[in-house]
Amino acid sequence: MLLGAIADDLTGATDLALTLAREGMRTVQTVGVPPVDFDFAGIDAVVVALKSRTIPAADAVALSREALVCLAGAGARQIIFKYCSTFDSTPAGNIGPVTEALMDDLGADLAIVCPAFPTNGRTVYRGHLFVGDQLLSESPMKDHPLTPMTDSSLVRLMQAQTRSSVGLVTREVVAKGPAAVRDSFAKARSGGQRVVVVDAITDDDLRVIGEAAADLKLVTGGSGIAIGLPENFRRAGLLGENTGARRFEAPTGRAVMLAGSCSAATRGQIEAAIAAGTPSFRIDPLAIAEGSVSPRAVVDWVAASADTVPLVYSSADPEAVRAAQARLGRERAGELVEHFLADVAAALRERGYSRFLVAGGETSGAVVGALGVSALLIGPEIDPGVPWTHSLGDDRPVALALKSGNFGGVDFFSKAWRVLA
Repeated sequence: MLLGAIADDLTGATDLALTLAREGMRTVQTVGVPPVDFDFAGIDAVVVALKSRTIPAADAVALSREALVCLAGAGARQIIFKYCSTFDSTPAGNIGPVTEALMDDLGADLAIVCPAFPTNGRTVYRGHLFVGDQLLSESPMKDHPLTPMTDSSLVRLMQAQTRSSVGLVTREVVAKGPAAVRDSFAKARSGGQRVVVVDAITDDDLRVIGEAAADLKLVTGGSGIAIGLPENFRRAGLLGENTGARRFEAPTGRAVMLAGSCSAATRGQIEAAIAAGTPSFRIDPLAIAEGSVSPRAVVDWVAASADTVPLVYSSADPEAVRAAQARLGRERAGELVEHFLADVAAALRERGYSRFLVAGGETSGAVVGALGVSALLIGPEIDPGVPWTHSLGDDRPVALALKSGNFGGVDFFSKAWRVLA
């Protein structure tokens, strides 16, 4: 193995694995830390998907360190800590504490922070994160139910979460090329800075940053930061030429869509699907808590939609989400939905369903756990950052499209099935 990655949620891990596979690395994604007998033979990159984005910071640190021990023990020459391209975090963490812990364990004297993903409209300029044309703090992420982002300054966000001094490498430096960026890294070290935010507004910027980061033990950011890393191994003679994607064959069987994300993008996708005639069943966390809706009832409804791909969703606008959280508590409201949809998925698999489209990082993690999937092969891209995947090591394989809530065009739900066909 050349590259090891630790991702703080499942859909983010899939997004990163897709990036590495597209750049010519033989990539496998694991769900959780791989077991001690996991076979790494013939694999260039392993992406470990954790469920650590919104858990207590100390628990996130412990899980990430466990993943690092596994990856480093398998020979990884460089580590990526992957988090969301909208830097989903709170003032207490978890991005800062995990970054510092991994740096300490690796003996790293510098790590970069760059969540830019220009293809999906995430850019960093003067240290500020933009979502499309909006500052992060003015985007729909300000209303995120678990990690509301009310500041767009990555320098301030990281400084609030770490003991380290945080610096900035501006776009003007990046535009001068890898040597200039490396010089900035050296100046940061000499100035006592251990963490450096790096601007990026194009994929070319990310390739420059990737080349400059060849000797760093730890790189942190969104999936875009991985664009330029495989070429470093290629230049060193450790990685062959990029021969394109592997052949992908999805298992046959019935299909369903499950959406737990309340992001603006997912809500728009749901509206478009319903407007196009997709059968839909909305579940309410209050109804789950009251016991007035059951997984069995939803499974029976899905099974009755024999000739279509039905949609089960809990997504709601920010006002409705806040109302549910006020009644149930922030964490419990989300957990009720995640566990409910996971139970639905598990029951549908028992009925022969083998194709699942899941929207939302937390929901995806719960569903994959309920299905007992431990590793994934990356397949064709549906929209930037979202591929179809195929479960590995399973006598009843499933095809999974695991979508971050913020990703995908408005026609994502219909497009996904066209891609799979």
